[in-house]
Amino acid sequence: MVSDRARTLRKNPTDAEIRLWSRLRQKQIEGFRFRRQRPVGPYIVDFICLNAGLVLEVDGGQHNEPSVYETHRTQFLEEEGFRVLRFWNNDVLANIDGVLEGIRGALLED
Repeated sequence: MVSDRARTLRKNPTDAEIRLWSRLRQKQIEGFRFRRQRPVGPYIVDFICLNAGLVLEVDGGQHNEPSVYETHRTQFLEEEGFRVLRFWNNDVLANIDGVLEGIRGALLED
């Protein structure tokens, strides 16, 4: 079941997810609320801001080349009205301020 898998992912985050979550939680970016490891249809997204319709994905090396699965997944999320931003693990770990500026920019776009 998708919700059970999401719960497992919340209990076992990557280092990059921990780092980003520490800066997203408690409405730290312009008062926007994010949730982590949430089901959207048949998929689980790393982070989501429902009010802004924004999905954040933190990708490791296994995502070097977009797979058919990732392409379909992104297409599904966009068809559901979400904008999807992807960040590499190493960017989150080494340049968190730059990542946060990218997120802030996406949240404030209209």
